[in-house]
Amino acid sequence: MKLKPLGDRVLVEPIEEKEVRKGGIIIPDTAKEKPQEGKVIAVGPGKRDEKGNLIPMDVKEGDKILFGKYAGTEVKIDGKEYLIMHQEDILAIIEE
Repeated sequence: MKLKPLGDRVLVEPIEEKEVRKGGIIIPDTAKEKPQEGKVIAVGPGKRDEKGNLIPMDVKEGDKILFGKYAGTEVKIDGKEYLIMHQEDILAIIEE
């Protein structure tokens, strides 16, 4: 896949939480929480300030991140679902 986000946008692959079943109860997909963790797949060049200087991005490809529950725009590329969001929608980088 060749996709380059523009400006301060980031392409994120959401990480689904592992499904744990207790007592044989299956939770339907519609009742599940939206994932709030993801892996950065592609990063734009950064935002420009009023003088036209490029402000570098804080995240890089491969970072595991935490983002807001309703952040980003869902897109489907090659049958996989991704999110495109502004860097400001990212709450934290998860370091392991």
